[in-house]
Amino acid sequence: MKHSRSAVHCKAHSIAKLKFENQSLTSFAGLVIFQKFFANLNLKSRLSRCFGGRQGGKVYAPSTIFLQLLIHILLGYRELRDCRYYRDDPLVKRILGMERLPDVATLSRILKKADPKSAENLKRTLRELIFKRLSVMNLSRVTLDFDGSVLSTCRMAQGTAVGYNGKKKGARSYYPLFCTIAQTGQVLDFLHRPGNVHDSNGAREFIIACIKEVRRALPNAVIEVRMDSAFFSDKIISVLEGWRVEFSLSVPFERFPELKGMIEGRRRWQRSDDDISYFEISWKPKCWDRSLRFVIVRTRTKKQYKGVVQLDLFVPHESGYEFKVIVTNKLAQAKTVAAYHDGRGSQESIFGTLKSQCQMGYIPVRSKTGNQIYMLAALYAHNLNHELQMSISSPQRSTTRKRATLWVFERISTIRRTIIQRAGQFTRPQGKLTLTISGGEEIKQRVLQTLAKLQLAG
Repeated sequence: MKHSRSAVHCKAHSIAKLKFENQSLTSFAGLVIFQKFFANLNLKSRLSRCFGGRQGGKVYAPSTIFLQLLIHILLGYRELRDCRYYRDDPLVKRILGMERLPDVATLSRILKKADPKSAENLKRTLRELIFKRLSVMNLSRVTLDFDGSVLSTCRMAQGTAVGYNGKKKGARSYYPLFCTIAQTGQVLDFLHRPGNVHDSNGAREFIIACIKEVRRALPNAVIEVRMDSAFFSDKIISVLEGWRVEFSLSVPFERFPELKGMIEGRRRWQRSDDDISYFEISWKPKCWDRSLRFVIVRTRTKKQYKGVVQLDLFVPHESGYEFKVIVTNKLAQAKTVAAYHDGRGSQESIFGTLKSQCQMGYIPVRSKTGNQIYMLAALYAHNLNHELQMSISSPQRSTTRKRATLWVFERISTIRRTIIQRAGQFTRPQGKLTLTISGGEEIKQRVLQTLAKLQLAG
């Protein structure tokens, strides 16, 4: 159907007169889902117990401040001063149970006064929430991935140090060591460390603590552990063997001339596919007292051409190999072990999500414990996003060789755009509190179905 030019275009040069009224409008109507979800978890009460006696005599309780930081991150804000953009939002106030939200100075002051005991209690509650989900799932295997991630800061903060920093060289940083659960994509625990330590610094005690917690919560599950070459040592492997844990570790084979020579001299390789081949041996470094199973994998790759590019000439690709060595006590076939170990790359995806969507890389204050509290708020936001989706749906896939997550999780940024950031209005027709949410039929069905499932789960 054709339209005339005058029917399509119109003159709209004048600017409308602006008028502002307090009409109980919210920009985050989708938070009502999280309000119900937090009630199911009894989250406010759990957080109150984390801060113990520090609740009394406070205008703003530390547990309420922590819950605000959690909501702050769910809304997509980063810096503490961004709280001014939602300080008058009625739904945020209702979730927090407050008539007036704290200003930036109050948030900063309470973070600076945070004590280490409260941080430990928050970490314990984080683990409890995960173990509750894992016990419902009744898994036969639980896969733990260990690795560190750099958190940079341009300011002088307590506990930071100048160390290896691939993106911001010379910047002060923290370098926490994380333990993540592969099946749920959640962070189980972390060891907070300055930025100038090696990956394995404090790792042995931290690994033992995590294994103890998982073994206590899930006594019948087989525990699997995956780590990179920074953790390759006789002490850590002995710990894993002593706790009857199945493990796979990357091996820095360039440090062992004998092992390197065996790889270079190898002629018979078993093919996994057109590009990947492997073999395995029983071997031990000279200083060790026992032999272990080593799986050597080579992958055909195309070498990068670094010469002058001539667009009018054909430049053939030169093929080469990349090698990796894995030490393991698993009894599966070598190609299955290699695929299993490759699955630890999913932990990097978790770190990327935490930094880009949950603001884990932000260092808000100068105190070490205050920065830990903020990082814990980021971890809670990430874990609870996954927990919400697990509580309203069944697993979409079974256990894979790479131990991919059993659910295909929506990113928190997607939930933020499609659900949380919805305009809404509070009214009281016939005295009954009502939240009117803007959105089409798809949004209506999704919100109502999610709330119905949460009602059943609660």
